[in-house]
Amino acid sequence: MGEMTNEGSNLGAGIDLSQFYQVFFEEAGENLDNMEQLLLNVNVDAADDEELNAIFRCAHSIKGGAATFGFNDVAELTHIMETLLDKLRRHELQPTTQMVDILLQSGDALRGLLARHAGTSTELLDSSGLVASIKTLVDGGTLEGGAPVVTSAPAPAPAASVIHDDQLPDDGKRYLELQVGPLNNPAQADNLIELFKEITDLGQIDMLDGGQSADGMRRFKVVTTANDNDLLDLFTFHVAREQVKIIPLSKGYGFYDGAPGAPRASAKPAAAAPADASYGFFDDAPGAPGASSAAPAPVQPPVAAAPAPTTAVVAAPKPAARAEARPAATTDQSTLRVSIEKVDQLINLVGELVITQAMLAQNSRDVDPGLYQQLTAGLADLERNTRDLQEAVMSIRMIPMSVVFNRFPRMLRDLAAKLGKKVDLVTQGEATELDKSLVEKITDPLTHLVRNSCDHGIEMPADRMAKGKPEMGTITLVASHQGGSIVIEVRDDGRGLNRQKLISKAQEKGIDAHDGMSDAEVWNLIFAPGFSTADQVTDVSGRGVGMDVVKKNITSLGGHVEIDSAEGYGMKVSVRLPLTLAIMDGMSVGVGEEVYILPLSSVVESFQVKADTIKTVAGSGRMVEVRDEFMPVIELEKIFDVPRFDFEHVSNIMVVVEAEGGRVALLVDELLGQQQVVVKNLEANYRKVSDVSGATIMGDGRVALILDIGSLVRRSRH
Repeated sequence: MGEMTNEGSNLGAGIDLSQFYQVFFEEAGENLDNMEQLLLNVNVDAADDEELNAIFRCAHSIKGGAATFGFNDVAELTHIMETLLDKLRRHELQPTTQMVDILLQSGDALRGLLARHAGTSTELLDSSGLVASIKTLVDGGTLEGGAPVVTSAPAPAPAASVIHDDQLPDDGKRYLELQVGPLNNPAQADNLIELFKEITDLGQIDMLDGGQSADGMRRFKVVTTANDNDLLDLFTFHVAREQVKIIPLSKGYGFYDGAPGAPRASAKPAAAAPADASYGFFDDAPGAPGASSAAPAPVQPPVAAAPAPTTAVVAAPKPAARAEARPAATTDQSTLRVSIEKVDQLINLVGELVITQAMLAQNSRDVDPGLYQQLTAGLADLERNTRDLQEAVMSIRMIPMSVVFNRFPRMLRDLAAKLGKKVDLVTQGEATELDKSLVEKITDPLTHLVRNSCDHGIEMPADRMAKGKPEMGTITLVASHQGGSIVIEVRDDGRGLNRQKLISKAQEKGIDAHDGMSDAEVWNLIFAPGFSTADQVTDVSGRGVGMDVVKKNITSLGGHVEIDSAEGYGMKVSVRLPLTLAIMDGMSVGVGEEVYILPLSSVVESFQVKADTIKTVAGSGRMVEVRDEFMPVIELEKIFDVPRFDFEHVSNIMVVVEAEGGRVALLVDELLGQQQVVVKNLEANYRKVSDVSGATIMGDGRVALILDIGSLVRRSRH
C-alpha cells in the first residue's frame, strides 16, 4: 500500500471524506446533465470531434471522482463508457443511434448508482448488463433484442409479500404496483381509476388497499402494456409526478411493518432474503446498505423521474430521465448554491460602495471636524462598516486550499497500492484562500496532474532503489500567492519527462515535432489532445485526456500552465491564474499625469537613484545595481507612452518588484501612497492590454491601471 503523509505526517488513517461527498455528487450531477445534453445533440452521421471530446471529459471527470471515493460501480461503468467514447473520438468506430441510446441509458444508470451512494435512494442497481452491452459495441458488434436490462431490487422486506410472481401469467403484459402519495386528500388517487375507465386500451387497475389509505398513501395493481414514461405522463394530470412510484411486481416484494401504504391485513410470512454484504462501499459511506439486504432481481431499467422504493415516509427521487425535470428536494439544505454571476454582482456593488466611500473621505479632508463633528463621526462609521461589509462579502467566495488538497491523500493511497508504488504526499500552503469559482475549476485539472505524477512520474520502488533514490517517491502540492497571481504547483521526484520519447510519440500522431525544438516546446507537446506517453490504456491513464483538460480549464480562466522537468530527477507543473474580480492592497505611483497601481504583495522596496548609476549593458538593456545585484530597469513612461509636458523632468524614484522568481526596478516619478483598491476586469469591460492585469477607480474618480508584474518581469527577460 502507498503510504501517505502531509508535511511528513502519516495520513493513511483517519481521513474524513464525508465533507467532500456533497461536492462530488453536485459536480457529477452537472456532468451527467451536460453529457446528456451533448448526447442528444450528437449527429451520428457527422459527429463533431469537439462534442465527442466534451462527452468523454464528462465521463472521465465522473470516473475520477468516483474512484477517489471508492464508488467502484460508478467507476467501472464510466470506464467502459470512456473506452467506447475514446474509440469514437479517435474515429476507430462510427457513431450509431444505438451507441447514443446505450450511453443515455448509462447516464440514467449512473444517476441511480449515485443516488444510492448519496443516500437519496434505497434501490440496488446492477450495471453489469450495460457494461456487457457497451463492451459488445466497443468490439464492433451490435445489440440485439432491445435495450439491456438493468437488474435492481427494492428495499429489503422482512414482511409478507402480497403478490408473488407465480401468480402472474406470462401473457406479454406488465404487472405493476402503483404507489401514490403521500396525499393530503387520499381520495384524489381515485381519479386514476376513472382514467383507466376513460382510456380502455390503457389496461386494468385494481385497488390493493381496499380504498383505505395509510399515512396518505394509496396502492394499486396495474396490468398494462404501456411503458412507465407514458403512464407517468398520464398520471401527472391528477397527481404530482414525484408522488408516483411504479414498481414491477416480483417474487419477494413486500412491505415493512407500518410502512406507508402497507396493507392492514396480516399476510402469510415469506422467507427472508439472503444477506449479502458485498457492495463495494466504504464503511459508513452514504447509501451503504445495512447488514441485511435483498439480492438484486432482474426487472425493467430505472424509471425516469419515478421515486425509488424507500423504507421511510419521505420518498427519495430515482434517477432522472434524459429530458425530465428534476424532482424537488425532500430535505432541507444547509447550504444554498448561488450562481457566480450573482455573487460577482454583489461584490461589484460592494466595490462601488468602497469607491464612493473613498471619494467622500477624500472630499471631506478639508472639512473642519470641530464644526462638522457629526458629519466626521458618520463618515468614520461609514468607513468602518464599509470595510466590514467588504470583508464579509469577499469571504463568501473564499475557501481554503485544504478543501482541494484533502481530496488527494486517499486517492493517492489507493492509486499507489494499485500500481505497486510507495508515495509520500506533502502539501504546503493549505491555508491559502482561493476564490470558490477558481477552486471549482482547478479541482479537475489538479486531479489529473496528481494521478499523472503517480502513474507516469514516480517509479517502482525497485527502480528507484537502483537509481540511488529513496524507495518512497514524493509528490508535493504547493499553493501560494505570487504578486497578483495564484500559483499552484504539482511536483514529483520521479523519472521526469523523456525528451526523445515525447518527440517520437508526437511524430507518430502526426504532430510536427523535431529535434531542434526547445525543451519548453517539447514539454508543451503533452498538452495536445489525445497525447499520452503511456504504453497501454488503464483506468488510471493512457487515454491522453489529462493534460488536455488541464490546458482547456486553465486557459478558460485566462491563466497558463508551465512545465519544468529534468529527466531522472522529476517534474514540476505550475498552474498560474491571473487576478480576478477582487479587492486588493496596492501601492499607487505617479508617472507624468497618470497613476498606476502596483500589487503590494509584489513590492520589495523603493529608493531614490541618480541618473549616473543606471548602466546600459549590451544585449540586456538598462540595468541598475542594488546591493551588488544588477536588475533590469523598466521605464513605465516608455512602456505605456505616457505624455509628458515638463520635458526637463527626470524620474529618480525606483520601485523594486518581484514575480515568477525574478526582480525588476520600475522607474517612476513619485510614490502616491498605499491604499485598498477594487479590481475591475479590464478585459471584460474593454479589451486585453499588455502588462496590465486590471483597473480601478481612485477616490477622485480617476481610473488607474493595475500593473501585471509577472508580465513586466517576462518582458525584461526577452
